[in-house]
This record gives sequence, C-alpha cells and structure tokens, in this order.
Amino acid sequence: MTTTLEKKAPEPRSAEEERLIALKRSETRRKWFWRIAGYVVILGTWEFFSTQVFDPRIVPGPSQIIGVFPEIWNSGRFFESYAATLTRIGIGFGLSFIFGVVLGIATQNAWINGFFKDAVTISLVSPGLVWALTGLVIWGFEPQGWIFAIFMTTFALVTVNVAEGIRALPKDLVDMSKAFGVTTWRRQREVVIPFLAPFIFTALRFGFSIGWKVTVLTEVFSSNAGIGFEMRVASQLFRMDEFFCWALSFFVFALILEKLVLQRYERMFLRGRAEVSI
Repeated sequence: MTTTLEKKAPEPRSAEEERLIALKRSETRRKWFWRIAGYVVILGTWEFFSTQVFDPRIVPGPSQIIGVFPEIWNSGRFFESYAATLTRIGIGFGLSFIFGVVLGIATQNAWINGFFKDAVTISLVSPGLVWALTGLVIWGFEPQGWIFAIFMTTFALVTVNVAEGIRALPKDLVDMSKAFGVTTWRRQREVVIPFLAPFIFTALRFGFSIGWKVTVLTEVFSSNAGIGFEMRVASQLFRMDEFFCWALSFFVFALILEKLVLQRYERMFLRGRAEVSI
C-alpha cells in the first residue's frame, strides 16, 4: 500500500502583507542608494581637489591610490603586514577583553568595584598615544610594548560596558536565584552572563575598534612590521600614494570586519537568544 504526501499550498499573502513587504524593499533600496551616493560624492570630491586644487604628489586622488595597490599586493607585503597587525590585535585585545569581562562581572562585589574604579577611569580617559609611547620607552620594539598599549587602552572600555550590564541586572532575578539556593558559580553562568550578552557584544565591537586603531598607532612608533610600520616608511620616503593606499586598505578592512563579521555574529547570537527566551 502506498501513501502520497501532499504538500500544503502556501496561503496567499494579504494585501497588507504585500504592502509591508513592498515598503520594506523600498526602504532597503533607498538606504543603499544614499549609502552609495555618499561614497560617490566623497570620492569624487577627493579626486577633484587632488587634481585641481592640491598637488597630486602631496594629496593623491583615489584613482592614483588604487593604482598603487597591485604593486603592494604583488610584493607580498600586504599579507605580511596584515598578518603582523592581526596577530598583535589578537593577542593584545584578546587579553584585555577577557580581563575586562571578568573585572566587569566582578564589580558585583562592592570592594572590587571600589578598588578598580579609579584605575578604570584613568585608563578610559587616557589617550592611546600615552600608552603607546610608554610601551616604547620601557620595552622598545619588544612585543610587551604593544601588548601593554593595546591592553591599557581597551580593557577599561570592556569593563565599563559589562559593569553597566551588571547595574542593569534585575535585582529580583538575582534574589530569586539566591532564595532557591542556586550556587554563586551557577548563578553567574546561567543568570548573569546570559543577561550580559548584549553588553558583552557591545564591548567586543567598540573595544575591538579602539584596539584596532591603537595597534596601528603602536606600529607607527614601536614596530618593524605591520600596517603602521608600512605607513611610517611610506611617509618618511614621501610616497604619499602608498601611504594613503595603506590607510585606505585599513579603513576598508576595518569596515568589512565590523559589518560582515562582528555585527553579523552579534545579530545571529542575539536572535537565537531571543528565540530561546520565547
């Protein structure tokens, strides 16, 4: 005996649903139009001023900068420099992120909060250049210098974001877990950390953006490899087209990393978290 499984035909959309879908598509097209228009206007203005107002040797235009990129790519320096920079930010920001999250969670304790409060504030308001020069003076070109600069510049931002989440933690939820005899470690793992997920992602994104810039800054002063080092050499040799090429690639890479990696995984995680909570 055979049975036939019939697929249920999808129900036709209502007029209101069709209207909302069309409206959403229109908004998406409008958003992308203005975004692309912004790039066209900025790059076009830059090209105009480079060729008509300034000396192209001092302020090269986008077309001249793009023409230098194949030379850098074929030389192998592009991958070597980005590998060095990404390794530095991976180590420096990785350490500061872990420490910042742990310290932010630990601010639940009034003694720990008071002990680190001023240190976090000092780190938060101090320019990255201060820590970069301090690392250069103490360690020179050694890895400890840039690890120190990245750590001191970014850990406070992570700590503050996580600590804000701790202050927003519902007191009733914590009191209820204590009333039911939930252990401290289990409460942190199953109540506190899931609640802090949006704050941790925000700390990751903003901390990484600051760490990315500080990493390149430290390479300008205290490194013999990396994007910052290449920018320093290009400026010293007065190769402004190469200098701007490295700077532009830095901006593009940071934008791609932010939009396509960090924000994407944040939305995926938080959407899954919302579905589970429902």
